[in-house]
Amino acid sequence: MSETTTHITGIRTVSVPVEDQDAALAFYVDVLGFTKLRDNPTPGGGRWIELATGDERVVITLEPAVPGVTRGPIGIRFTTKDAEAAHAALRDAGVDTDEVLSWPGVPPMFAFRDPDG
Repeated sequence: MSETTTHITGIRTVSVPVEDQDAALAFYVDVLGFTKLRDNPTPGGGRWIELATGDERVVITLEPAVPGVTRGPIGIRFTTKDAEAAHAALRDAGVDTDEVLSWPGVPPMFAFRDPDG
């Protein structure tokens, strides 16, 4: 990857606003199988939670949602070697999922929602 004029060379974190950090942490670790990299207190009584999917090139942070602020859906594309198996495992775990989409020349994909929707 070449360096841009802004010196940005990649993405470090994607922040997901959550209503309940404990419930979100349990979902992302226990259901999705992410690795908890850190869960540290922040000034003012908050927590900085970082999770990784395995390769740690992009980290997910679970940040407290701002009360009264409504956001549209957050789209994060995760990878898997077997979309059908991943879909079945999430459904079996009670996760709210859509059907697997498959088009010629496009990797199969599906959407799912965390406890915050």
